[in-house]
Amino acid sequence: MKRVLSAVLAVATIAGSLAIAAPSASARDRGGAIAAGVGLGILGGAIAGAAIANSAPAPAYGYGPGPVYVEEPACRLVRERFWDGYGWRVRRVQVCD
Repeated sequence: MKRVLSAVLAVATIAGSLAIAAPSASARDRGGAIAAGVGLGILGGAIAGAAIANSAPAPAYGYGPGPVYVEEPACRLVRERFWDGYGWRVRRVQVCD
């Protein structure tokens, strides 16, 4: 839903900026009509693109199996002291319960 709202907001911003930046229409100048057509085309394309992007994908072969949840053991890192032949050192070891 957030994507749809942000897409609509972006399209409205672009359309508003095109409407403000377009020169005023006069009897001799047809540039305003062209700018309005371009702006509406971009607006329609953005709305259609947002609708396509947010549509659900088609199911591949009917219904698939449900999600599988694997419960992994709780693991943690523990500091362990060991003698390496020259002196005491510390290393981190993963311990799983």
